[in-house]
Order: sequence, then C-alpha cells, then structure tokens
Amino acid sequence: MVVMKLKKPKKRKSTVILNHPTKIILKRVNFLFFVIFVLFLSLIAKLYNMQIMNKSFYDKKTVTSGSVTKVTEGSVRGQIFDAKGIALVSNKTLQTINFTRSPAMTAEQMRGIALKLVNIIQEPVETDTLTTRDKKDFFLADPKNLSGVRERLKKSDYVDPKTGEKLPEGEIYAKYVDKVSDDEILYDTETERAATFYKRMNGTSNFTTNIITSGEFTAEQLAKIAENERNLKGIAIGNTWNREYSDSTLNSILGTVTSEKNGIPAEKLDDYLKKGYSRNDRVGTSYIEKGYEDVLHGINAVKEISVDKNGEIANEQTLVQGERGKNLKLTIDSKFQQGVQDILKNNFIKLQNEGYGTYSAGAYVVVMNPSTGAIYALSGIVHDVKTGEITDNALGTIKNVFTPGSVVKMGTLTAGWENHVLVGNQVLNDQPIEIQGSAPKQSWFTNGQTTSITAVQSLEYSSNPYMIQTALAILGQPYQKGMGIYTSKLEESFNKIRKSYAEYGLGASTGIDIPDESEGFNGVDETAANYLDESFGQYDNYTPLQLAQYAATLANDGKRVSPHIVEGIYESNDDGSLGALHKTIEPKTLNTVEISQENMSLLQQGMYQVTHGGGMATGLNVMENASVSINAKTGTSETYVSDGNGGLVYTSVNNVVAYAPSENPQIAISVMVPDTIIRDDGVTTHANQYITRDIVNLYHAIYGFK
Repeated sequence: MVVMKLKKPKKRKSTVILNHPTKIILKRVNFLFFVIFVLFLSLIAKLYNMQIMNKSFYDKKTVTSGSVTKVTEGSVRGQIFDAKGIALVSNKTLQTINFTRSPAMTAEQMRGIALKLVNIIQEPVETDTLTTRDKKDFFLADPKNLSGVRERLKKSDYVDPKTGEKLPEGEIYAKYVDKVSDDEILYDTETERAATFYKRMNGTSNFTTNIITSGEFTAEQLAKIAENERNLKGIAIGNTWNREYSDSTLNSILGTVTSEKNGIPAEKLDDYLKKGYSRNDRVGTSYIEKGYEDVLHGINAVKEISVDKNGEIANEQTLVQGERGKNLKLTIDSKFQQGVQDILKNNFIKLQNEGYGTYSAGAYVVVMNPSTGAIYALSGIVHDVKTGEITDNALGTIKNVFTPGSVVKMGTLTAGWENHVLVGNQVLNDQPIEIQGSAPKQSWFTNGQTTSITAVQSLEYSSNPYMIQTALAILGQPYQKGMGIYTSKLEESFNKIRKSYAEYGLGASTGIDIPDESEGFNGVDETAANYLDESFGQYDNYTPLQLAQYAATLANDGKRVSPHIVEGIYESNDDGSLGALHKTIEPKTLNTVEISQENMSLLQQGMYQVTHGGGMATGLNVMENASVSINAKTGTSETYVSDGNGGLVYTSVNNVVAYAPSENPQIAISVMVPDTIIRDDGVTTHANQYITRDIVNLYHAIYGFK
C-alpha cells in the first residue's frame, strides 16, 4: 500500500492595509528634504569659513598647492621725433634693483633682504612715503617682535565676541599692529631705508617684478649684489627708463606721463586694465603723450607661470609677446619752429621797446599746410607784465582765446551769401550806422561820409558798416537810419552767423590730434549790440589754431581740413631710433564751406587787395619786403586791461590770417598779439603784419615755394 504525502498548503503572505499611506510617504519625503537642507547648510558654512573667515589662509594654500598665474611685464615707451628725425622725447635708461616675489617668500625673509640691501646700496632712498603702518609692518616682520606683541593679546582678542568664532587672520594681524607702540618704531635713517625697501617688496604681487630702487650704481655695488645672490633671493639687477624731454619750444604741447610710482590714475584704472595694462604702467596724461597713448605704450608681455606644491616655478610659457611702443614723427621741423619762435620773440621785444606791449600778455603764431592740415609751427610766448619775463608757451596756441576783430569778415560775407541777403560782389553804402539809443558806428576811412563799396572792397578797407548791414539783413531788418532793433529773432540770427563761422573752424573743434583743445568762447549775452559787434569780430573769442584753420580753409577753396601734428607712426628699433614707417597720417576733410566757387574767389580777391590794394588797404605792411605774394586779412579788436593800480587801459588785439603764395597756397598763418596799447591818435602796432611777413620769408628761405 502506497502512502501518499500531502503537501502542506503555502502560507499566504499577509497584506497589511494601512489606514493613511500618504502620510507615511510625506514623512519620508520631508525627512529627505531635511537631510538635504542640513547638508546644504553645512556646505554654506564651510564655504563661509573658507572664503570669508579664512580667506587668506586658503588663498596662500591654493598658490602653494600647484597653480597657474598670469604675469604681465611692461613695455618700453615709444619716442617722439621732429620732422627731421631729431628726438624731442626720449627714454633715459636707469639701472634698477628689482625684486621678483615667489609665493613661498615670507615676511621675515623680505625683512632680511631689505637690511642686507641697505648695507650695499648707500644712495639716498625716498622715505617720505613711509607711513606709521609701514613702520609697524616692518617691525612685525621680525619673528621676535611678532612673538612679543602676540603675548600682549588675550585669548578673547582672537575670537568674535558675538559668535565665539575665531577671527580671520587679517583682523588678528590688525590687533597686532595696534599693540605696537610708537616708541618701538622710532627708526634711524638706515632703518627707515630698510623699511622702505621692505614696503616695496611686500607690495609686490606673486611672480611680479617690482623696482625696489633705481639710480647710477657703482661697479662695486653691483658686484656685491651678484656675490650675495643666494642671500638676496628674488633680487636682480635690471633697467628702467625715465621720460626725457629736449630743450624745445614745443615742450608744453608734448605732454607728460605718470611715474612708475604713481602708475595709472585711479579714475582711468579700469579702462586701462581692460586694454591689458598693468597698474604701475606709465601712461600719458596730457596733450601728445595722452593723444597717442595707445601707440606710444606698446604691448605688454603676458606670461603664464605654473608652480608646484612647494611654490616653486614648474613651467613658464609666453602667451603674448611684448612689443616696444611705436615712435611718433611730427610734422614740425625744429629748425623752422625755432625760427618762428625767434621771429615772434624779437618782434614782441621790439613791441615793448616802442611802448606798445606794456600790458600785453604774450603773442601767438600757428603755421600749417592748408591742403594736408600738417602743422609746421605752434609758437607762443607769455609775458609777465609785472616782471617783464618772457617764456615759451606753445600750448597757448590751442588753449588761449582772444577777440579776433576784423579777420572774421570773410565769415560774415559767407553768412550773407548762405542766408541769401547778399548776391555776389554786391554794392552797399559804407555809411555811419545809427541805431536808436546807440552811438553811430562808422568806418575809419570815410570821415562820416557815405561811400558805395563792393564786397571785395569791404575786405580791402575793412568796412564795419558793410558787415553790420549784412547782419541786419540776416536778422530780417534791413538798415534804416535811426531804426530800432526787434530782438525776437536775435538767437536765431546769432546761430546763422555762428554756423557760417564754424564752417571755417571758428567756434568749433578743429579736429587736431592733440586732446583738450579749446573750442573758443561764444558769448551768452545775446543783445542787439553784441549781435552787431559779432559781425565784425568784437564779441566771440577764438584760439590761434582756429584762426589758422580758418585761413587754411580760405586758401584751399573752402575745404576745412583737420590740423595734425603727427606726420607718421614708426616702428622702434632696439637702439631707440626711428624704425620703418608703420602708418602715415592722412589728411581729413571735415566739411566744405557752403558757398559757390565764385563767391569763394571774391573772398580770396578781397584778401589779396588787403595786402596789394591802394592807400586805404589795411594790410600793406604784410607785403613790405615780402619774398612772395601774400593774401591776408588783418584784425584789430578793442579791449581793456588793468593797469595794476585799479584803472583800465584802452588796448587792442592785433591779428592776422594769411596764406602764401597767393596763387598756389602752401602755408596758412595766424598771428595774435593781444592787449597792445592804442595811442591817443588811434595808432596801434603793425607787429602782427611784420610777423606774418617774416614767417613767409623764413619758410621761403628754408624750403622754397613750389
């Protein structure tokens, strides 16, 4: 009989049915979020500790644990030469003691190096910038001193009283500094010199080279530095340069650069850093040095330095090859510039001797090429009316403004034609202008009579009534004897005349490649009387450069060309001399005067008649012994100056705008001689005319006219 075993039935897994399953899931999710939140808070706390509380520690650790650093090395600045290749601005080489800082360098080591250098370098060191904090830093760089000061602190001084956390190292060090007494930093001269060296070394960034001192060191001193190379870690002998300016009459316009000590001005720092400059780079701060900064500075070298865990250099790679700054060659020949300066000064001295220049503050001349805009001379002198001293002031040609007088009359005729109140060589009556409530205004040559003259003759005789009538017509009120003037359109009419003047560069930027030129001064009291005075140059003020551009525009048939003082940009040879031509500065036409060529010819005819006309022509002295034919317009504006005793002296500004030769203009000239005495008989100086003639003759003698 077979007995069959029956299988036990499988136990079924019991299923537990939860009353609220969603609550359990929610608790688990919340717990998970809580864990993540705690971890996140821990991370934030760690980052805060690293980046805020102990930033300096971790920064140092990062460097010494293997890192890559970019280092920028400055370039040698380009030089400035005159048109003949004579150096006006050069670089004088100086020997330097340089310090290159490694990340592993300690304060104690730098202090020791500074003390050793003091014994080697005996030359005086500028210590005037050494502050109390600098002296205390030097004191604490000695471990013995640091240990002594540390004992003066309590345990509570090391922790934040609010949080109980340890203070950052920087704040602890600040407390060390506070504990150093004034008596402990009463240094003698030698120690102050050492502290100064330490300050310069301590202010050097990792892998960066800084000049500790410079001068003309003896062979013995240099030999000692070489002998002690092992004990003077990071110290090396190098070279730097100082900007050196020749004895030129152009010095005031060449500009200046910052010192290596001052580096980039704070207000310009961000802009220059974006261009790849270093903080201590020397940059142009004014005029040509500033205007051509990007060219003169060159290109800084950039190196990538890798360090190992010990802070030693493991690899060095050049990312950007440094390049010397390029040189500038000016349009000005020093020989001609000096000749113009001598002409100006000699005529001014003669002015003094004749009694005309007692109160004159100086004189100015600008000479330029009317076709290219090339500046041939920027000459100026300043006269101290108290001492009689005369000094060079080329800068005044672009910065100082004066009342121009009748030289503006070509601009007034231009305004008449452009506003359709004059037609060609129109005839008007030169007559006394009698405006209600004002004294009559009449010409010097009519004796109060009425004479019919043309536009050309209005320039030849320098007729004020012709210009006043033109201005009244622009105002929409043609002249009538005894008339009153309605002022509702004065502003509009001022703008019309000034617009025509600006087409020649009067009251506008000339576009010269020297920054910070004056654009002249437009009066703001726009009365009827000032409006009429404006028409013959007795209101707004202009610079000598603006008058020269005005003359140049007339010379080349109405094309206003921007003046430029740089002829070209050149490469720089290793010896500092001019290299190959890199770029020529091309002429730039700013605008064309909006009158017909026929009317422009009338202006040129008028300027010719000024110097070649009959006995009433106002510029005949210009052609006296002149080597070539000269076109010109003279101007005499009335001014008052103080006599130094509370009184006023009646004076005039004597000006000329001119070009030569008349038929083929190659130079344009402006001359301004302000504040000359007018004699009781009305006679004033003709120095402005003689200066113009002498300059033309000088140019002809040196270069000749084509």
